[in-house]
Amino acid sequence: MPASTTPPPSPLHTWWSQRPPAAGAAVMATGIISVALHQTGYETLSRIALALASAAWLALAGDFIARLVLDRPRWLKDAATPAALTAVAATTVLGTGFTALGWETLAEALLALAALLWPGLLITVARHWRRHMPGAVFLSCVATQGLAVLGATLAAAEKTAWLAHTALALFWMGLALYVLAMPRFDLRQLAHGAGDHWVAGGALAISALAGSKLLAADSPGLYLWNDDDEGVLRTVTLAVLALDLVWYAVLLLAEFAWPRTRYDVCRWATVFPMGMTAAATLSVAAVEDVPWLETLGEVLLWIAVAAWLAVTAGAVRAYAAPSTLAPPENSTPPEPPEPDVTSTTRR
Repeated sequence: MPASTTPPPSPLHTWWSQRPPAAGAAVMATGIISVALHQTGYETLSRIALALASAAWLALAGDFIARLVLDRPRWLKDAATPAALTAVAATTVLGTGFTALGWETLAEALLALAALLWPGLLITVARHWRRHMPGAVFLSCVATQGLAVLGATLAAAEKTAWLAHTALALFWMGLALYVLAMPRFDLRQLAHGAGDHWVAGGALAISALAGSKLLAADSPGLYLWNDDDEGVLRTVTLAVLALDLVWYAVLLLAEFAWPRTRYDVCRWATVFPMGMTAAATLSVAAVEDVPWLETLGEVLLWIAVAAWLAVTAGAVRAYAAPSTLAPPENSTPPEPPEPDVTSTTRR
């Protein structure tokens, strides 16, 4: 009797195995572009983007639950990777988009869900930090600042002081996590990263957005911050935005110096920082009443939209060509005995 052979995985199975990190980053990228389009008055496009982000989020949530129930060992393994925090970040970005429609109740539910997931995933991921990691290491900051953004946005909409103060604490914690993650980031990713190296700048962008939302949340009725507190928050927000724009320029120059034209699922993690930088610039411009920042933000928005279209086209081509769906390789060799938890980059 001939020996049995295991059939090769189908293209659909291979695509599905990549779905969690791809879906999480895709929700973040599409959701923040929806927010930025709303900021610039393109309501129809904003709602279309929000609908797409919602559909991707539902796919992400379904996969999250299916793995938890049906494949718990795989779920626990995935939960130790930095990409697991995209579940928190994607949920907060989607909630922020819903507040623009006045759907505060739904946004509150998403905030509660993200807050429930955040501590366990953050601790699990941080325990697996090591040296020479890709840009995904900054997702600890992104997830934390996502909670701050959504909390501050809801605090402004509902005039809730305690939520604003909680968001402020998360804002400072997010900055601290960025500082802790920075020494673990492998700067060689600027030349060899598959796309998630852009999160090094995106984490600063969402921090600046959180700061601007906290400033906007203050009102005579709430009186959240005194003059000294507001001055410090304003200074830090502007400084973080400036650093983000510097990172944006460096990362963009690196793309020209070391072209990476092949599609990779990590490219969704490139679109997200681009869109987040646009949203942060527009938000700071509105709070500080700086017209030239508004113009810059709108230019950055359309660059992000172009990048989103390019990555979407790449994703469609990749699905149509099964050979391009192989799991990405790690461009940085793991250091034994630590497990390889950052297989998100390609040579």
